[in-house]
Amino acid sequence: MTLENHIEQLRAELRNADPAERAQIEAELEQARAELVALIAAEDAEPPH
Repeated sequence: MTLENHIEQLRAELRNADPAERAQIEAELEQARAELVALIAAEDAEPPH
């Protein structure tokens, strides 16, 4: 599963989550978003081949 797919899955889960699950899903979603930002930054930092 790609990171983008994982983020979309978490968003879908968040829409249907009960209040007890929301905080955990939001934390997972924030972590996945941070990982995606880091991956994009690393790719942008690589010199062209």
